[in-house]
Amino acid sequence: MAPSAGHNETPQSGKSLLAIPRGIWALGFVSMFMDISSEMILGLLPVFLVQVLGASATAVGVLEGVAESVVHLFKFLSGILSDWLGKRKTLALIGYGIAALTKPLFPLAGSFGVVFLARFVDRIGKGIRGAPRDALVADLAPVGMRGASYGLRQSLDTVGAFLGPLGAIVFMLALGGNFRSVFWIAVLPAFVSVVLLAIFVNEPHGSRVAQRRKPLHWRDLSGLPPAFWYVIAITSVFTLARFSEAFLVLRASSLGLRADFVPAVLVVMNVSYAASSYPAGRVSDTVDRRWVLLLGGAALAAADLFLAGAAGMAGLAAGICLWGLHMGLSQGLLAALVADVAPVHKRGSAFGLFSLLSGLMMLAASTAAGALWDRFGPAVVFYTGAGIAALGMAGLYLDMRIRPVLAKTR
Repeated sequence: MAPSAGHNETPQSGKSLLAIPRGIWALGFVSMFMDISSEMILGLLPVFLVQVLGASATAVGVLEGVAESVVHLFKFLSGILSDWLGKRKTLALIGYGIAALTKPLFPLAGSFGVVFLARFVDRIGKGIRGAPRDALVADLAPVGMRGASYGLRQSLDTVGAFLGPLGAIVFMLALGGNFRSVFWIAVLPAFVSVVLLAIFVNEPHGSRVAQRRKPLHWRDLSGLPPAFWYVIAITSVFTLARFSEAFLVLRASSLGLRADFVPAVLVVMNVSYAASSYPAGRVSDTVDRRWVLLLGGAALAAADLFLAGAAGMAGLAAGICLWGLHMGLSQGLLAALVADVAPVHKRGSAFGLFSLLSGLMMLAASTAAGALWDRFGPAVVFYTGAGIAALGMAGLYLDMRIRPVLAKTR
């Protein structure tokens, strides 16, 4: 019998964080500094768009949906390219470099169109780096520590995702609410990220990914195992329920939180996200990962219910914490599941395809959320998300009863 989806080769009991290679730690810090930059901007951007540039919630939803879809489209393309070239670091470096170079466009923006362009190109950079970086983590991870390795990288990434908004609050207060000055400060950590990647991350020596391969074509998708498409199905449903975090920021603003403090939404969410990512990854190395994902779905449904019914800051804070918990219980684990089931010579392509289809779901979810918000108000948006999350949980639990073991590759 094949091992369960949560058992990765031979578990290394007793292995600690110190057993995770330097390259994975470095990738985590690279992600952390880029997220400090990005989240310092994104923590303020929805309010900047609505209050300063006069955009609607629908426009914000379309922007975020298109931006995230671009990420996933380019993850797909770069994943294929990374399998063919066997140069995952090079593509990651290009992606991080593009993202760093676009950051000055945000403080210079005088219209929604300029912000749209800046966000669009920034997300192209994120897309180019995403799949090669995720595949590189799998290439570098020790046997039996794949979940922990993804959890560590995700935790460090998320540390940046709460330090960024926290910095935005501090600088907004210090600079008298000057959005553009804060955006300029956010440029620096993006370039620090690129330098760290260039110096401290190397391709694994003697790896099978260092050989040229035939790229994945549409006609070759049948070569990906059924278990991969199962992971795609899980991800699609939960992504429909989890629209852009921009709507968390707008929800806080709708409840009366001052613009100076609105980035606290992302601080709280990402503290919860960072605190849960690594433990979730470690647990998923010893049990069926789908149990952890089921808990993540429950956290998302609960988050939506709190956010829909929130009348003040307490309900808002509870919903945001649960949203972050959902992210910690799902995002790293989904990446680990892709690594579990994808053939090693198509791993970059599998991550890219996974991201492309996720992006299409995010586009649909964020666009619909913006339209629902403008037409019916925020409560309907979050109640709808809770209903979709509940359906996803039911489907996942039913499949676990039918299929106790999820086949995987090495």
